Amino acid sequence: AVHGSPACVEAVAAYLGNERLASWARITLEVIPGDAASAALRAAAGPDTKLASRQLVGAINSLGVRRDSTAVSLLTKRLSDDDPNVAAAAAAALGKIGTPDAAAALSKALAAGKPDRDAVAEACVVCGERLQVAGDVTGAVALFDAVRRADVSEQRQAEATRAVILARGKDGIPLLVELLRSPSRRLFNMGLFTARELAAGPDRDAALAYEVDLALLKALSGAGDTTLASQRKPLLIDLLADRNAGGAARAVQLAILEAATNGDPALRPAAIRAIGRCGDAAAADGLLGIAAAADPAVVVAIREAIATMTADGVDERITGRLNDVDPAVLSLVVGLIGDRRIGTATPKILPLVHHGDTAVRTAALAALGSIVDLGNIDVLIKKAMAPRDDAEATAATTALKEAAVRMPDRDACATRIAGAVTPAASRAGVLVETLADVGGPKALAAVAAAAKSGDQSLADAATRVLGKWMTADAAPVLLELATTDAAGPYRGRAMKGYLRIARQFAMAEPERAEMCQKALAAAKDPADRKAIVEILVRYPHPATLAVAKDAIAMPDVSDEAKAAVTAIEAKLAPPAGGK
Repeated sequence: AVHGSPACVEAVAAYLGNERLASWARITLEVIPGDAASAALRAAAGPDTKLASRQLVGAINSLGVRRDSTAVSLLTKRLSDDDPNVAAAAAAALGKIGTPDAAAALSKALAAGKPDRDAVAEACVVCGERLQVAGDVTGAVALFDAVRRADVSEQRQAEATRAVILARGKDGIPLLVELLRSPSRRLFNMGLFTARELAAGPDRDAALAYEVDLALLKALSGAGDTTLASQRKPLLIDLLADRNAGGAARAVQLAILEAATNGDPALRPAAIRAIGRCGDAAAADGLLGIAAAADPAVVVAIREAIATMTADGVDERITGRLNDVDPAVLSLVVGLIGDRRIGTATPKILPLVHHGDTAVRTAALAALGSIVDLGNIDVLIKKAMAPRDDAEATAATTALKEAAVRMPDRDACATRIAGAVTPAASRAGVLVETLADVGGPKALAAVAAAAKSGDQSLADAATRVLGKWMTADAAPVLLELATTDAAGPYRGRAMKGYLRIARQFAMAEPERAEMCQKALAAAKDPADRKAIVEILVRYPHPATLAVAKDAIAMPDVSDEAKAAVTAIEAKLAPPAGGK
């Protein structure tokens, strides 16, 4: 099949009757260039064939794959074969060949109802599509219409109707509307499928695409108010949005917006989502206009839709609504400014953290978390330190952390936050936790200072975050806290944080051994010393082996250290028989 030439045909064709190898022979013959392979298949499928039914069907199928027009006469005769499988294969092969002669043969067979009308109908649709590609649209439409008039299954009817709509273009739109209004679920689904193909894509005919959209609107408006219609309308709305992603015609947008505003409650979510995918700035403004009277679920849908809109001018429409006095609309607008990260709106959002409505204040804090710059982060710091209530405390803390971690200069951000960390501040622990999220040398220094401040609340918060610090440069700070009285009652916590770094972080083994040596000297709790010995065993190295040998002299871990030495030596020993 890969390297075969016409010279191989005779040898390969000899296997067409082999029950086990026939399919492999056909695969090879299907791709060998030149007429010799086709001739071999024609001979195998001809009136003098010696092939069994299954192998004969295979040979006929291969003639279709090769689109051998010379075989049309042979295949036409096979349409009346006594074996229904052979006759059906002949119909399918004629469909794939797709010439006018093949079409004529299939048309006659369809009218006669033999071999199997449904199989012939399927072949007619395939043949018509081949004719259309070849430029014979008239012949293709005639074949499609013949299938539509024939007594065939609904599936074949649907396939032929789709094909004739696509072939006729604008003249096929009335048929598209018929499909979309059909009580049959199969035909309706085929209408949806066809509408996604007709005048769709980046190179589409804009005028035809608009006509299709108008037809879809017609189907939408004519669907009525039945239970079936309530199930279908959202699908039509989604279809319109898919066809016009990034920007629909004004008529389409207005119709969808009407459904979002005054439509069936079950339809409103689909309409709102659709505006988000195909609406422009004016449509976004329209959605904002219905938010005041909408229930909370609809407001959420509006926010999700507008947040993802890509049309020009949407940001300006949103910020233009900041003067709205309705708290429901204002909180939505503020939330959208955060969702879309409209940084230019920051000056107008800052005062809203003091708004009289809780929802607006909370939305303003959340938005600032997404858009505030370093110069205005103090607003979030102050709110996090002195909130009105628990809800505002949560919102301000979350916003501050979000803002802090996205600052490009984290050391400058850490300096700002550290300036507000004082023992007198009742919520200073929140700032300490935020510094841990920021990270970096400045943040580490500020948290270390808080741990040594002498204030128990600050020391508690600081040693907790140091115990989870994500970089190894916290180790010296933790060791100092574990070996002095600076951390007060949290010395043990500091030691455990120090051992976490020695146990979990990637570092050179001599460095790890040095950390363990210092920890053994500083640890007061026998459990901590045993944990250190376990670290040594986990990382076998001459340096950790030396520390384990030194630990044998410590009575409370002497046995564990001896076992560690044995284990490390075993891991370091060369394999048996090695050099």
